[in-house]
Amino acid sequence: MLKALGVLIAVVAIVFGLISWISLSWVYSDGERAGYVQKFSRRGYVCKTWEGEMAMVTMPGTLAEKFAFTVRDPAVAAKINANIGQRLAMHYEQHKWLPSSCFGETEYFVTSVTSAETPQPLPSAAPGAMLPVPQPAPAAPAQTVPAPPAPQTVPQPATQQP
Repeated sequence: MLKALGVLIAVVAIVFGLISWISLSWVYSDGERAGYVQKFSRRGYVCKTWEGEMAMVTMPGTLAEKFAFTVRDPAVAAKINANIGQRLAMHYEQHKWLPSSCFGETEYFVTSVTSAETPQPLPSAAPGAMLPVPQPAPAAPAQTVPAPPAPQTVPQPATQQP
C-alpha cells in the first residue's frame, strides 16, 4: 500500500513537472504593447513574482485598456521600476495552461522593455488653441534699372541732284 502511494505521488509529480515544462517553454503568442505602467509590485506568499498593470491609451480622451502582466526576470523588473511614469513598450510572451499561479498570476510574461517616445499632440488638437496663419515674407522691392535712352534720329537735309 505504501509502495503504491509512493508511485502515485511520483507519477503526479512527473506529470505536473512535464505540464509545467511544456507550458513554460511553448509560446502561444508574443507581441508588443505600449502604455503607462500604473501598478507594479512584487507579490506572492511562497513564489514571489513581479505583477503589473499597464494602461494603454490609443487616443486622447478615450478609455484606457488595461494590460495585466508578469515579470520573472529581475533585470526587466528593475528597468520597469526605473521608468515608471514614462511611456514604455513591452515585449511579451503568452503562455497558456500554466498549472499554478506560482509562475505568475497572468499568462503574459514581459521579456524586455524599451522607453517609447510619447507622441506630441498636434497644436490644433488642443481645445481653444488657434494657430496663427503663417504670412508669406514680404518680397524685397524690385530695383528698377533705368532704360537706356532711345536713339534719336536727326533729319538730314535733302540733297538735290543736278
